[in-house]
Amino acid sequence: MSATAEMVTGGNPAQDAVARFRRKQIAGFAVPAVILAYFVYLFFAFDIAGLVDRARMDNAKILVADSYSYKTHITHDNRNGGVSFAIEGENKGTYPDGMMPGFVTSTGEDAVKITLDAGEVAEIEGSTLRYSLPDYGTVTVTVEGRDISLETPDGTIPDWISASNARVNITGEGGRATVTRARTEVYVYSYGWELFWFTLDSPFYGKSFAELVTLAVSGEQVIEGQSNFAAMLSEVWNNSMWRHKDVIWAIFETILMAFLGTMGAAIVALPMAFIAARNFNRLASLRFAIRRVFDFVRGVDGLIWTIILSRAFGPGPMTGALAILITDTGSFGKIFSEALENVDDKQIEGVTSTGAKPLQRYRFGVIPQITPVLLSQVLYYLESNTRSATVIGAITGGGIGLLLTQAIITQKDWEEVSYYIMLIIIMVIFMDTVSGWLRRKLIRSDDSGV
Repeated sequence: MSATAEMVTGGNPAQDAVARFRRKQIAGFAVPAVILAYFVYLFFAFDIAGLVDRARMDNAKILVADSYSYKTHITHDNRNGGVSFAIEGENKGTYPDGMMPGFVTSTGEDAVKITLDAGEVAEIEGSTLRYSLPDYGTVTVTVEGRDISLETPDGTIPDWISASNARVNITGEGGRATVTRARTEVYVYSYGWELFWFTLDSPFYGKSFAELVTLAVSGEQVIEGQSNFAAMLSEVWNNSMWRHKDVIWAIFETILMAFLGTMGAAIVALPMAFIAARNFNRLASLRFAIRRVFDFVRGVDGLIWTIILSRAFGPGPMTGALAILITDTGSFGKIFSEALENVDDKQIEGVTSTGAKPLQRYRFGVIPQITPVLLSQVLYYLESNTRSATVIGAITGGGIGLLLTQAIITQKDWEEVSYYIMLIIIMVIFMDTVSGWLRRKLIRSDDSGV
C-alpha cells in the first residue's frame, strides 16, 4: 500500500488500535472513578458520619426487643398511691383487682417485689424504688415532693442510668425502670405477644393448649348459651387488645382499594388507548392530546394524587382507590396504545372480510391480540398496587396502612407493628400467588398447544 493510500485510510492500523485501546482503558478507569467520587460526595453531603454519631443504639435495642416481646408495666402512683399492673400499660390490658403477674409479690400495703431476669430485683415501697443488680448493688430512687433523689453504691452515675431533676431512667439486663414525680414504673419484658388470643377478662385466659382442646370438646359450657368452641372463636375475634376483627377488615379494605383502582383504570384506559393509537386514529392532534393526558396523570405520583383527593373528597378507602385509578390510567393508556399499534392487520382484515362492523372488528380482530398484554399488565399492577394501597391507606385513613401508622406513632406497642408488617407481607405473597395463578390460567402460551 502506498503512502497516499495510508493517508486516505487513516494512517497506521497498529497505531489506531493502540489509540482505541488507550481510550477504552481511560474510560474503564474514568467511569469507576466518577462513581466513586459521586459516592464520596454523597457521604459528605448527607453527613453520614454525623448520622452514625447521632444514632441511638439504645433506643434501637429497645424497639427490636419490643417487636418480639411484650412489657408488663408495674406502676405506682406517686401522688395518690396504689400499685397497678398492665400489659403494655394499656387500660385494656390492666390486671383485675386481686390478680397480679407471677413474677410480682406483694410485700405490704403499697409495696411489691418484682423478680427480674439476670438475677435483678426491683422493689417498690411507696414512692421509693430500689433496683438491685448482682454485680453492682442497689440503686435507690426516692420521690420527695417535687424532688427526685438518686443514690448509687459508689456515688457515681453509670452510663446505664440517665438522671435529671424530673426523671430517672434505669436500664438493666433484666428490665427497665422509670421514676418521675407522678409515677414509678418498672417494665418487665417477656417473650411472645401476650393477650394475642384471649384478654385478661376472658374465661379462657391462661389456659394451656391441651386445656383449650379439652374445653372445646367438652359438653360443659363456660359461657352460658354458647358452645365452648364458639365462645373461643368469639373471644379471639373480639379481642380488644389485638383487634383481630378490625385487622381483617383493614386487610380487606387494602385489597379492595387496589382492586377497584386497578380494574377501574383498565376500564377507563382501554377505550382511550384506541384514540391514542396511530393505526386506529388518524387525527394527530387528538392523539397528541390523549397521550399528554396519559403523561400528566401518570407523571404525578400516586401519593400526590392521594393528598389532593383527600382534601377534595375527604379521607376513606374510596379516595385511595380513586388515586390508584388516576395514576394507573396513564400507565395503562401508554401500555395499551403501544400494544394496539403493534397488532397484526391481517387478522383485522380477515374479520373485515366476513362483513363485520367496526365494533365487531375490534372485538374479534383486535382484542384477542392484545388480551395477553392487557391481562398480564393488569394483574402485575394489581399485585403492585396492593403494596401501594398500604401506604395510600395511611394517608386516606383506611386499610392496614392506617393501623400500621397508628401503631408506629405510639412508639409503644412495637409488637403490633411487627404483627401488621407480617400481615402485609403475607397479603403481598397471597396476591402474588393469585396473580401468578391467574396469569397461567388466562394467558396461555403457544407451547401449551391451545
